[in-house]
Amino acid sequence: MSKIVELREKRTKAWETAKTFLDAKRGGDGLISAEDTAAYEKMEAEVVNLGKEINRLERQHSIELELAKPVNSPITGRPAPNGEFKAGRATDEYKQAFWRAMRNKHSFDVQNALQIGTDSEGGFLVPDEFERTLIKSLEEENIFRQLAKVITTSSGDKKIPVVATKGTASWVDEEGAIPESDDAFGQVSIGAYKLATMIKVSEELLNDSVFNLESYIAKEFARRIGAKEEEAFFIGNGTGKPTGIFNATGGAQLGGTTAAATAITVDEVIDLFYALKAPYRKNAVFVMNDATVKAIRKLKDATGQYLWQPSVQAGQPDTILNRPVRTSAYVPIIAASAKTIAFGDFGYYWVADRQGRAFQRLNELFAATGQVGFKATQRVDGKLILAEAIKVLQQKV
Repeated sequence: MSKIVELREKRTKAWETAKTFLDAKRGGDGLISAEDTAAYEKMEAEVVNLGKEINRLERQHSIELELAKPVNSPITGRPAPNGEFKAGRATDEYKQAFWRAMRNKHSFDVQNALQIGTDSEGGFLVPDEFERTLIKSLEEENIFRQLAKVITTSSGDKKIPVVATKGTASWVDEEGAIPESDDAFGQVSIGAYKLATMIKVSEELLNDSVFNLESYIAKEFARRIGAKEEEAFFIGNGTGKPTGIFNATGGAQLGGTTAAATAITVDEVIDLFYALKAPYRKNAVFVMNDATVKAIRKLKDATGQYLWQPSVQAGQPDTILNRPVRTSAYVPIIAASAKTIAFGDFGYYWVADRQGRAFQRLNELFAATGQVGFKATQRVDGKLILAEAIKVLQQKV
C-alpha cells in the first residue's frame, strides 16, 4: 500500500509540473508551439502511465486481500440438531459432481447429483458458490456493473413501474374543492438476452490435476463476457442485446451539444454538469473514453483551476468538478455527432441477470485437435429505468 501512496504522490507532482509548464508556454492566443506541445505530451504520458500502474497495484492488492481470507471458520458452538442444510446447487455434492463432469469423470452418482442443475440446452448450471465467483469476476472486468444496479430474475420479463408524471399540490379557497392530481405510472420491461462463448482446453492440460480448471474458466468467462456486456450497456441498440445509455431510443437524455465537432470546452462540461437535476448529482459519475480525458486535462475553469484533478487517496478515482471520473474503451471518442461524455447516477441503469449461468462440455467437436470445448452461456438484459438520471454530451454534427 505504501508503494501506491508513493506513486500517487509522484503522479500529483508530475501533473503539477505539467500544468506549470503548460501555463508558462501558452502564448497570448492561448496556444503553444509544436515543440512545447511535444514536451507537454511527454509529461502527460508520464501522468497517464503512473495512473495505470496505480490501478494495477490496487487490483493486485485487492486480489491479495481476497486470497488472504481464511478458507474456513472455527466452530465456536455446538451444532444445532435441526440446523440449516444446503440444498440444490449450493450443496457440496453438486459442486463436486459438476467439476467431475467438466473433467469428464462421469459416474451414476455424478449424473444423479447434476439433475438438480440441468439447464434447458443440455448444459449444467454452475454451482451457487462458483456463480458468485463468476459474478465477482464480471464486476472486476466490467466497470458498468460497478456503477449500475444489478438484480437477479428467475424467468420471464420483469415489469418495473416508473413514475411518468407527478401529481402537484394547489392553493384552494376556504371550503373550496381540492383538485385531483394523481401520479401517472409507466412500465419498463427487462427480459434476458443470450450471451455465449466457447472455451477450448487441451486434453493434456485438462487431465493435469495441477491445472485449476475452475479458476481458468472463471477468468476467461469474465474477460469475454464482461467486455461484451460493457459494450452493450454503453452502445447496445436493444436488438438482440441490452439497450445502452448512448442509444438514441431508450438511452440517456441529451444534456448539451458542443459548438465544435472535434473539441470540448470548459463551459460545455459545466453545462452538462448542471443539465443534470441536483438530486442525481450527489451520486453522479462522469464516464468517457481515455482519449476524451486527455482532451479535458488541458481545460481550466474561470478561476484558473484545471477541471481534471488526480486522486491522491488510494482507492479513490480522479475527479472532474469534484465528481468521480471513470473510463471505458466502449464510450465513443470525440468525433462529429458522437456522444462522448455521460454524466449521471448510473444506479438508475438496471442490469438484470437471469439466475443460473450454464456450462456444457463438448467432447467431440474438437477431438481431432486433441482439445475439449466448454460452452458458456449467460442471459442478461440492461436498461436505463429513468432517462433523466443520466445526461450525455454530443459533439456538433
